[in-house]
Amino acid sequence: MYNQIIKKNDEYIVDIIDYGANGEGIAKIDGYTIFVQNALKGEKCKIHILKVLSSHAFAKVEEVLEESTHRVIPDCITYGRCGGCDLRHVDHEETLKIKQEKVQNLVNKMLDEKIIVSETIGMENPIFYRNKAIFPISQNKEVGLFAKRTHDIVEIKECKIQTKISQDIAKYIVSNWKYSIYDEKTKKGLLRSIMIREGFYTHEIMCLLVLSKKADIKIDVKELINKFPNIKTIVININEKDTNVVLGKENIPIYGEGYIIDKLGDYTFKISPNSFYQVNPIQTVKLYNLAMEKANLKQEDVLCDLYCGIGTIGIFAANFVKKVIGIEIVEDAIKDAKENAKLNNIQNIQFILGDVEQAFTKLLNNNIKPNVIIVDPPRKGLDKETISNLNKLKLERLIYISCNPASLVRDLKELEKVYDIKEICPVDNFPYTAHVECVALLQLEQDM
Repeated sequence: MYNQIIKKNDEYIVDIIDYGANGEGIAKIDGYTIFVQNALKGEKCKIHILKVLSSHAFAKVEEVLEESTHRVIPDCITYGRCGGCDLRHVDHEETLKIKQEKVQNLVNKMLDEKIIVSETIGMENPIFYRNKAIFPISQNKEVGLFAKRTHDIVEIKECKIQTKISQDIAKYIVSNWKYSIYDEKTKKGLLRSIMIREGFYTHEIMCLLVLSKKADIKIDVKELINKFPNIKTIVININEKDTNVVLGKENIPIYGEGYIIDKLGDYTFKISPNSFYQVNPIQTVKLYNLAMEKANLKQEDVLCDLYCGIGTIGIFAANFVKKVIGIEIVEDAIKDAKENAKLNNIQNIQFILGDVEQAFTKLLNNNIKPNVIIVDPPRKGLDKETISNLNKLKLERLIYISCNPASLVRDLKELEKVYDIKEICPVDNFPYTAHVECVALLQLEQDM
């Protein structure tokens, strides 16, 4: 309920009683919720109110009066301004508990079946882990990341989640850039951002220069390759649209073949500019192995891999089952998936290009009935038709992999009408951020 007494710029002394969805602290004043940036559960803080809404307010810490034992000094000089990380002021073990509690709170709030969420599977050395970096460029030729909730660019000194070489390459390209930089305010200029994709195990590197329009530009490719010999391809990406989407659809290789190769576990994968590929390979192997274990795959199984991307999950599963069918809407991803099956000598896999909502329905109407399904949808989760199809199928086993616990639990609420939710296990694919992957195991209710 809205508290008329609390106003913007007011200051209070509060106890932090819980964590919010983004890892911020939660305080209560007369039952009114206040989300406090960079506050830890168990702390007593002096806070400054930043924004007041009808149901809750936002605040920042002015002073920590009683400090949590889990508070640490951030190891990044731009932390607090940059939007890359949320939890660098918290020790690593506590961040894993925060993510477990985040999922558990959603389960307790939304699901009929109050299962106990498993402990978060962490990363042994959680720094420099991203194999994909997107760097916006300031008008002053500063390579950076966007500040939280804005498009203001914070210049990076040494980002702790992007690889060092990706930062070095981006800075080198910009320092030698002879053309204009795109200005989001005026919509003028050429270079919008630089994206670096890196094969974590092969060390092959792709450089994408995202331009606002086609242009006759000259880049000293030879010098760049001499400086960074692991660069296997350089691609110009054209993005003329005024949106938050980073890449356009048109890619023009100016060096190399326009893709790189990487390995996940025992498998080799081709990665194109627009293809989805998990950003933390070390944790992704754990994630996929966990999904395979929970799916308890058998040689007679027919498995559907919905939102298959470049075929990673289906290829991991193929040796354990009779057949895999993958569905994906991104054309380049399907092309890569088919090539990845050939690269790994996988014979029992089929890939279908199409929107899952429609293509999966069409598949079922053709009387193809999988008995095991793995879904790994984008952040928005599953559409209603796909949920309806999954419930009608009454599958033996259903694995739901999700990068968004809120949409995951929302969808599980509909799926638990037919299935028992056996397990939900968080995996820390994004250390020191508020994001977390989850693997959920569903089985057909025994009394159905």
